[in-house]
Amino acid sequence: MSTLERFSLTGKTALVTGAARGIGKALAVALAEAGADVVVIDIDEPGANSTASEIEGTGRRAMAAKVDVTDVNAVDRAIHSIIQKWGKLDIAVNNAGIATVTPAEDIPEDEWDRIMAVNLKAVFFCCRAEARVMLPSKTGSIINIASMSASIVNRPQTHAHYNASKSGVVQMSRTCAAEWAARGLRVNCLSPGHMVTPMTDRLFGEIGRQLNSNTPMGRIGTPDDLVGAVIFLASDASRYVTGLDLIVDGGYTLW
Repeated sequence: MSTLERFSLTGKTALVTGAARGIGKALAVALAEAGADVVVIDIDEPGANSTASEIEGTGRRAMAAKVDVTDVNAVDRAIHSIIQKWGKLDIAVNNAGIATVTPAEDIPEDEWDRIMAVNLKAVFFCCRAEARVMLPSKTGSIINIASMSASIVNRPQTHAHYNASKSGVVQMSRTCAAEWAARGLRVNCLSPGHMVTPMTDRLFGEIGRQLNSNTPMGRIGTPDDLVGAVIFLASDASRYVTGLDLIVDGGYTLW
């Protein structure tokens, strides 16, 4: 197998949660461009259908599924449906997440619970459902989208609950990686730095210039900056990599 062939996803089936827009959409399309058939999972059904149509435009198969990832039973049904229709699942990118900005002393219980439900609990139960169909085949790659906020305390944003949830994703992923490595299933994290997306536009607002100046590369990232990393983690190019938290942040965590 040549070096470039190791990055090919031809013949693979993949899913991406939260793929109606932003990072999830960019990663779903990238997986298709690398050769995979892709299931687009999102609570936003029209957005999921739009992403699926774009994937089909690359010549790959696509399937859109409206799923609330905080509903464990709905996640299990979605994975079962993929196996019924396509027969296997090789790659899973658990991307769905939310963020709010609230000073730690003011975070209400329901806001804390919502962040943890989407960002941590849902990621684990997606991993569980995916592993149950991957482990019997003794192969597979699960990629959980965490954040550089798992490693640092961002400034000037105040989101202790978000930071805690993403730290949980990294350690949970490392634990699953250790448990499943000998059975052929790899689990890694992809941790973006600041990214311009429809969700973050409203959070960054006027602090965009400060975030640029705090980044050694001098700019906030875009979802396209994550494409190479996800293809690496999904493909045979990373076949000896598991338990990694790959931070893609323009050098932000250096300072």
